Amino acid sequence: MYHFRGRSDHILDGKGRLSIATRFRDVLRKQYDERLMVMPWKTCLKAYPLPTWEELEVSLMAQGKKHPQQLKMMRYMIGGVVECALDRQGRILLPPNLREECGLQKDVVVNGMISYFEIWDKETWEQVSRPTSEQFAEFEQSLLELGLF
Repeated sequence: MYHFRGRSDHILDGKGRLSIATRFRDVLRKQYDERLMVMPWKTCLKAYPLPTWEELEVSLMAQGKKHPQQLKMMRYMIGGVVECALDRQGRILLPPNLREECGLQKDVVVNGMISYFEIWDKETWEQVSRPTSEQFAEFEQSLLELGLF
């Protein structure tokens, strides 16, 4: 089983193409195919391999029948997703509407999340996702309590 791990800085080209890190391309090629489903999520994009996305859709539809209040979120997720296939150079084209929705400029951070990866505007990443020393202390305490550290 292969996973998306690690974080790297990238630059979007003038057309909005993002070069996917070799280690992430390897995960796609060895375990899936070269199609990603990319959706906006608050302040970043989430990129799922097509089979993983399809499993998520099935789960969403099943939960939606049990929880009708989730319908708005399901519309947002399923209606906002875009299929982005890797080109021969290992890049994906991020459509303008996705880039705009998440404020992606030229410099981006790609962050692995095991079964998918996130695409962040670098400045937003620095503001929102970089943990403070106080947060690290809280994280460490939580991990100790769970017996994971």
